Amino acid sequence: MQDQKNPDSGDQAQPEGMRKGLTNYGDAGFSLFLRKAFIKGAGYTDSALERPVIGITDTASGYNPCHGNMPQLIEAVQRGVMLAGGLPVKFPTISIGESFAAPTSMYLRNLMSMDTEEMLRAQPMDAVVLIGGCDKTVPAQLMGAASAGLPAIQLITGSMLTGSHRGETVGACTDCRRYWGRYRADEIDDQEIADVNNQLVASVGTCSVMGTASTMACIAEALGMTVPGGASPPAVTADRMRVAERTGEVAVQMAKARLGTDQILTAKAFENAMRVLLAIGGSTNGIVHLTAIAGRAGFEVDLKALDRMGRETPVLVDLKPSGQHYMEHFHAAGGMTTLLRELKPLLHLDALTVTGRTLGEELDRASAPFTQDVIRTRDNPIYPQGGIAVLQGNLAPGGAIIKQSAADPKLMEHVGRAVVFEGLEDLALRIDSDDLDVEAGDVLVLKNIGPKGAPGMPEAGYIPIPRKLARQGVKDIVRISDGRMSGTAFGTIVLHVTPESAIGGPLAHVRSGDRIRLSVANREISLLVSDEELAQRAKDNPVVVPSAQRGYRKLFLSTVMQADKGVDFDFLAAVEMKGIVPRA
Repeated sequence: MQDQKNPDSGDQAQPEGMRKGLTNYGDAGFSLFLRKAFIKGAGYTDSALERPVIGITDTASGYNPCHGNMPQLIEAVQRGVMLAGGLPVKFPTISIGESFAAPTSMYLRNLMSMDTEEMLRAQPMDAVVLIGGCDKTVPAQLMGAASAGLPAIQLITGSMLTGSHRGETVGACTDCRRYWGRYRADEIDDQEIADVNNQLVASVGTCSVMGTASTMACIAEALGMTVPGGASPPAVTADRMRVAERTGEVAVQMAKARLGTDQILTAKAFENAMRVLLAIGGSTNGIVHLTAIAGRAGFEVDLKALDRMGRETPVLVDLKPSGQHYMEHFHAAGGMTTLLRELKPLLHLDALTVTGRTLGEELDRASAPFTQDVIRTRDNPIYPQGGIAVLQGNLAPGGAIIKQSAADPKLMEHVGRAVVFEGLEDLALRIDSDDLDVEAGDVLVLKNIGPKGAPGMPEAGYIPIPRKLARQGVKDIVRISDGRMSGTAFGTIVLHVTPESAIGGPLAHVRSGDRIRLSVANREISLLVSDEELAQRAKDNPVVVPSAQRGYRKLFLSTVMQADKGVDFDFLAAVEMKGIVPRA
């Protein structure tokens, strides 16, 4: 054992285990002595305390059923850590449940990333297992880990099982929106909407479609931050528990090899993740989160280059909302291994993964492919281009996006009259009014739901079909906002308009009756109003940027960046930028 009086005597530059990050009492020897005395109160021996220490984030919460399998996952991770000769130590961090956080879970993502980063820095660990699943938890953990820099590996909680309603397979939350739309249109009654409510979420776990949670699971694996096959097993399966045990083993290997996040989160890794985001028909939120993670790792995302990448990357995964299947079917079809094999010519196979092997080496080690119909070949895609297109124009100088794979083809080249809602309260007051002046060919515009406007950029961009139109059988209408929408949602919806209206972006000055042109083919979103008229409107109605007096809201409103910067806080981005992704 090393000298107690000089706890760093064995390796002055890189202390390990319980010697890391000693609390400063002015005497390092005493600091280690005191730390060991307290942890021995939990029953640890000197032999146990000499092992590599593997932290395990415990994000269990009664407000987060997506993480309802956390106790079983932690047990399996601990088993894997001990089998590999490490010492597992779990610790809590913030947990964010998507539908339980006001004003929106996105408002708290950066706070969770800060909590994660600081706990990784403050507590002694040689590597960490990050356990998350619900929409904002995985990006928050990857952001925090990228900033902290120590060896880290992501463990996904896994998707829920599907349910059954009157003989039809259903699952959250694309089917939630579909059935609620039918209820709003008076197509189903109170009894049926209550019945389906009991079937949409059949177990703990994340949404069973290619929503944000599933998208981030796939992105985490594409980044090389999970064990192979870590994205797809459902939450309550033995496969998920085996992934958890393997994750614990790999965490110990990473600690011994000192394999840090900077070696994995490279430009090539981010390009692989972007390719996967496009090919899975992934959530539009994936762009915001990837941008934030990249910013922490020192990379700036080029949205125009991402769009060019999308033109040569077809959607191959037949999952709702772009397709028909669910995550359990994606897993049965071979999950990410099957998809990555099909994308091989478009990927950087030399990108390093948490196993210490490259992506190409892991694909070579994987089980043989087999016939299935959930993950298509590149010559038989479910959509010929990537699921997400990047738009620009005088309405969105900094860009906007649309999930083209989940939109109505008839509406993607469209000119219509603007019907404007000034904010969420205005929307709630008027959207269901029979007096609302709206027609099927109009364009719904919702302002003030961007990063600062809401605040927190809520998933309100999925503006409901006005009740009077829903009753007429209208299923889709062009909708535009500076907010986000759930990855489980569908429709011809333009999102992330940048700059947002709350800071004076052009969206702030749109008026009902203006004409708006959407051309996905030309990647255009334009307000058909002259520059002079827009300038006069801005002069006549200057915007007051939201602010707050105290607390987290003040921090948020003072430092949050726009969607094209990942909605991260400006002071959390990497100090030195390494480059731009994807590279031209």
